Amino acid sequence: MKNWIARLFGGGEESASAPSTADNPTPAEAGRALAERPAAAQQADPILDFWRWLTAGAAAAAPTAQAVAHAQLLLAELDRLIAAPLDAAGLVPRVPEVIPQLLRSLRDEGASSTDLARQFARDPALVAELIREANSPFYRSATQVRTIDAALLVLGRNGLRMLLARAAFRPLAGSQGGRHTRQAAPRIWRHTEKTALAASLLAPGMHADPFEAYLAGLMADLGVIVALRLFDGMLETDALPQDPDFVAALLGRTRVLAAHIALQWELPPPIAAAILGAPGTGPSAGQPLAITLGQAERLALLRLRMDDGDANADAAAVAALDRVSVRVLERLAPADL
Repeated sequence: MKNWIARLFGGGEESASAPSTADNPTPAEAGRALAERPAAAQQADPILDFWRWLTAGAAAAAPTAQAVAHAQLLLAELDRLIAAPLDAAGLVPRVPEVIPQLLRSLRDEGASSTDLARQFARDPALVAELIREANSPFYRSATQVRTIDAALLVLGRNGLRMLLARAAFRPLAGSQGGRHTRQAAPRIWRHTEKTALAASLLAPGMHADPFEAYLAGLMADLGVIVALRLFDGMLETDALPQDPDFVAALLGRTRVLAAHIALQWELPPPIAAAILGAPGTGPSAGQPLAITLGQAERLALLRLRMDDGDANADAAAVAALDRVSVRVLERLAPADL
């Protein structure tokens, strides 16, 4: 999987914003820093709110003593996977074959719309998604889009790249697996989609690349998916732990793991740096892409909690946003609102 991702998403190319080895800690060091913050800071951390939102249906009962012990084993296994990200990548599904072929064509400036239409036509599910995307409120098409050619014209090359990237990553958050993965998968994907979209919308104002921001949003939850699959193997019949110290340690590691997988797949280096810096800690925290991703994650969670009727996601939280963030929050609303 990593080879086509590296080629098609531009991995391995030099970037002016790529982090240098000297200026950035290893992902393991960054993860420990995140997990070892003072307890008061952890309590106010929106990433902990994300875990509580994500596990709302799976944490009704208190974990057993055995579950708590197994949770520590899970942290140790995440540490092992951070050191061996290829093993972690093996815990997520592969993508449909047609998607890398289409992305390759999009990188070829000489590829015609006829070539793209022919490749899209090979996958009926992808055709349906293309037409649905072209008719979405995001593109505000004046007339109903009914054909592949018309949809390709509406989206343009950058829109197609984002659609295909999303289609490539959706299986990674699939509901195959044990109880915890099945329960959390729909929420993870909702969060991933909204984070990626918010990041792409925020990026121009942050002087960050919109497509790199979109990819960073798609990648950021990947470590959580791996952790849920591990939970399925160790804690299938137990509720997921909710202890703040454990959750901080867990999410610190899953973020590091996502960054390591991004590097393993040879995505542009700024993406891994952004994933590490999004919480506002570490040397990469001040980089435009990290700031973009961090704000996108906060807006995505706020939007999801508002959509779910969470009383804590109220007008006060929205009032604290700047105008750009308010507009992005509005763009993240479901189409039927």
